[in-house]
Amino acid sequence: MDLLRTPDSSFDALPGWNFAPHYADVVDAEGHTVRMAYVDEGSGPVVLLMHGEPTWSYLYRHMVGPLVAQGFRVVAPDLVGFGRSDKPALMSDHTYARHVAWTSSLVFDALGLTDITLFCQDWGGLIGLRLVAARPDRFARVVAANTGLPDGEHRMGEAWWAFYDFVQKTEDLPVGFLVKGGCKRELSAAEIAAYEAPFPDPSYKAGPRALPGLIPQSPDNVETPRQQEAWEVMRRFDRPFLCAFSDSDPITKGGDAPLLKNIPGTQGLRHQTVTGAAHFLQEDAPDQLVPVITEFAGGGFRE
Repeated sequence: MDLLRTPDSSFDALPGWNFAPHYADVVDAEGHTVRMAYVDEGSGPVVLLMHGEPTWSYLYRHMVGPLVAQGFRVVAPDLVGFGRSDKPALMSDHTYARHVAWTSSLVFDALGLTDITLFCQDWGGLIGLRLVAARPDRFARVVAANTGLPDGEHRMGEAWWAFYDFVQKTEDLPVGFLVKGGCKRELSAAEIAAYEAPFPDPSYKAGPRALPGLIPQSPDNVETPRQQEAWEVMRRFDRPFLCAFSDSDPITKGGDAPLLKNIPGTQGLRHQTVTGAAHFLQEDAPDQLVPVITEFAGGGFRE
């Protein structure tokens, strides 16, 4: 597997970003070792912030500091192929199973995290919820925001397919443009550039181009059996599980329904709607999300 590594200079002087990078070598089931980057700030109970497609931990820049100030240790990885993490050069190098294994290697083995409060959005949920299913004992609670755990039996909606078609046809994917399009607020030119920073040229963009095609949407998808095995665990997961979906995301609208229906830990909670926010609700409403995580970690939102 050929790996690309974004030069450190690409991350100089990003607006709002002053967190030191940390690195760990992680391995998948086939023995492919890559370097994975992560933010690790503060001390106390662990909050694990999982980003998705096509962003990186920069997405959480308005949340890390306030959560640390509330007494948490905040860990925010860059998925392989994103941010400061290594970037497998071919789209075929990216598989759902590898991403789960690499992230598992970081969270459970390299960092040894326990008693985790997971906040996951987009692919951060597709991967993060697989980690919950693999090691439910490591997680104290989960906040799911604009995400899900596709079971391989249902197709995504039309808005998603329009996005997928665009990604498939565009070799030099305009990552910053896509993030901007998933926000209600206007991102500055410097913020848009910060989302482009991990990708100096199109050869670095295999990850963002590959991930949409990896979502299991049919019974014959290679990951469908693993998704259904994960769902068997999640149907028994009775630790607190809060949905905090935004009110203006056409991609994941209604995606909380199977979570609320099937996961016991969702019962007896006042689930939250994040107002004035689109797909990337971390950009639109961090001032709503930090109190949600803080209150929930303290036992809040019980009916």
